[in-house]
Amino acid sequence: MEGKSALFKNFAGLNSIPLVLDTKDPDEIVETLIRLRPSFGAVNLEDISAPRCFEIEKRVIEALDCPVMHDDQHGTAIVVLAALKGAVKVQDRDIRGLRVVISGAGAAGVACANILLAAGIADVTVLDSKGIVSEDRQDLNEVKVDLAGRTNPAARRGGVARALDGADVFLGVSAGTVPEELIATMAENAIVFALSNPDPEIHPDVARKHAAIVATGRSDFPNQINNVLAFPGVFKGALDAGARRITEGMKLAAAEAILSVVGDELAVDKIVPSPLDPRVAPAVAEAVAKAAIPSAPAGTQAV
Repeated sequence: MEGKSALFKNFAGLNSIPLVLDTKDPDEIVETLIRLRPSFGAVNLEDISAPRCFEIEKRVIEALDCPVMHDDQHGTAIVVLAALKGAVKVQDRDIRGLRVVISGAGAAGVACANILLAAGIADVTVLDSKGIVSEDRQDLNEVKVDLAGRTNPAARRGGVARALDGADVFLGVSAGTVPEELIATMAENAIVFALSNPDPEIHPDVARKHAAIVATGRSDFPNQINNVLAFPGVFKGALDAGARRITEGMKLAAAEAILSVVGDELAVDKIVPSPLDPRVAPAVAEAVAKAAIPSAPAGTQAV
């Protein structure tokens, strides 16, 4: 947590204090943040597992008059969208025509599905540990029921083999693995984002045998998808604009700004900037501030 504070300061000039709460109770977490609100200008939620994270974030957003974001959800989603935009730009493809498979229906998986749908991708299929999240399943929690109603337009049933057959994009945000032979069944010019750390769902060297573009969450391979490309600039922009909430439009603007930094360097092995690129946070902050709906000042410049 202290490291995250250092990143906020280094990339966005924001002062922050890591607060570690000795509770998993949503009521206690929300009540604590309400009481602390006068001291802070924004709240970055961290390391809250699904499905509790969805309820907690929603309740904190509703209770506070300042920007709130669960980075495990939305930071990941923003950078994934930026990377996918970079990948299709390299391939000269329309992002709206992609068929995307997301492995993982936790915090990051749900947020990624939401932002990809908001970006205009109509065919998104999500997998959890029991297979495709589909409307016929009776074992889904409230969040997955909602997700099933907005994804899987072809009404696919079954597991990862059924989902990946002919897919354009595999996005791994789970702790599982995917066999090489299933990646081989994807469409031509496939895109693979294997983001589990430290062990990706499939090793990038193996994925490259079958996919045109590969990204991971690791720094020792090209195309590192790292949340630090998003969260410092998102909060800086929201605070600069006096925004009370971080909207979907602000997240989409952040993704576009991340991609813009790559510029002429865009290539198969560089679909996003380096996480250490000092140009990223200012570009994201400017874009987010422009996309923000003007509101009353959110408080002091602290996170």
